[in-house]
Amino acid sequence: MAEHVILFAGPMGAGKTTAIRSLSEIDVVSTEAANTDRAQADKDTTTVALDYGELTLGPDEKVRLYGAPGQKRFDFMWTVLAERAKGLLLLVNNDLPDPIAKVIEYLGEFEALVAGGAVVIGVTRSDVAPTPDLGAYADALAQWHPDRTIPVFTADPRSTDHMRTLLLTLVASVEAAEIIASATSDASETAA
Repeated sequence: MAEHVILFAGPMGAGKTTAIRSLSEIDVVSTEAANTDRAQADKDTTTVALDYGELTLGPDEKVRLYGAPGQKRFDFMWTVLAERAKGLLLLVNNDLPDPIAKVIEYLGEFEALVAGGAVVIGVTRSDVAPTPDLGAYADALAQWHPDRTIPVFTADPRSTDHMRTLLLTLVASVEAAEIIASATSDASETAA
């Protein structure tokens, strides 16, 4: 059975836990604690270690969904969770003071996953903060990483359909990256 490990990352309040709950076929394992940083996000709880869910895409394909805590003080978990991940689903809340800068910051934090080529960005809360629009994200990403195209979508983490679109796009990117890596490796061995 093919197994994909996908990491959901992004700032606190972007909707990572909600997205995993929207997608998971099992009860989500969650490490929520009382939010003591209401200035950063006005919500009752926050993830302090990880969220975990699973989704079966077909008879031979399973996706393991890991959610990273959004607060920088828990960034040691980012490294732990990123080790097995094959793809990064980055969520950012568009109502942040500078959400594009936040995306660039998180892409830098997860550079190893970005270098692997499997990244999708979901912009949440664009219903309450319509700007910046997706074009602004695309322009900033093109300047930051001109040799890579990173898909950017608006997304409601409560919507299974929205999150499934992002996830399927990411899984396709993971599979494409694996095929390219395998072909490159085979070509190198043949040349040697």
